Amino acid sequence: MFVGEEGAFDPGEMLGLYDSVGWEGYTRDVDRLCRGLAKSHLVITARDASGTLLGLARTVSDDEHICYVQDVVVNPAYHRQGVGRSLVEHLMRRYSHCRSFLLSTDHESSEEGKRNHAFYRSLGFLSYEEKEMAGFGLPRNRPDLRDATP
Repeated sequence: MFVGEEGAFDPGEMLGLYDSVGWEGYTRDVDRLCRGLAKSHLVITARDASGTLLGLARTVSDDEHICYVQDVVVNPAYHRQGVGRSLVEHLMRRYSHCRSFLLSTDHESSEEGKRNHAFYRSLGFLSYEEKEMAGFGLPRNRPDLRDATP
């Protein structure tokens, strides 16, 4: 397996990866997905010797104080083979100088959340509460106000 940075994204390949994990919010508009990847601070991929895409991780960062891990996506056919671990550990090294290294994942009450929490804890992550922090976010489904007059 090879982990490396990427800056160009094949829409079909990205659609296949994100579709494999059922992330419909991304797969509804593959062009938007690829634009988002291109605008990320860093995108790394894991590929096998033949070049097959196994997984991807991307960040949003100022590369000084904060790194937010936006996505860690591994095709389920390659789960439990060290792909996700390699991607996240690569990012942990790359951004080790940043004061905050954060990510969000599904709530632990869901089946995927249970797996994700165990995975991130195995890498040394703590919940926001354990770090004496709180996280906030706006609802996913809200109006697009970019063109609204204030």
